[in-house]
Amino acid sequence: MTSRPNKSQRALTTNETCLVHLEQDLPGVLLPVHAQPGARSNGVNGAHDSRLKVAVTQPPEKGKANEALIKLLAKLLDLKRSQIELVEGLTSSRKKFHITGISVADLRNRINAILSSDPRR
Repeated sequence: MTSRPNKSQRALTTNETCLVHLEQDLPGVLLPVHAQPGARSNGVNGAHDSRLKVAVTQPPEKGKANEALIKLLAKLLDLKRSQIELVEGLTSSRKKFHITGISVADLRNRINAILSSDPRR
């Protein structure tokens, strides 16, 4: 795990066009997620409390749901699995993922594309 700057060293981004609050966290971006393990299907169910609401079918036991979340985020955001790391919320539905190799603007655009194409929204 790499050393990350503390909160006072982070530059907060403006999220005027995104329902999800993204934070610049050099060398990457923090993506807040509201996890829904044990769901009927995998997918994004919109945004909740400025977090991307992501459902996975895996149960919340022994890290299965967390691993499923990482794999699903990698697939949906067109990222490599190695670019995504769970940094907060190991046993909580409120999680933060550290995403590397992408700018805040690019990540925001990909999230907006997912949210606008989701028929459930």
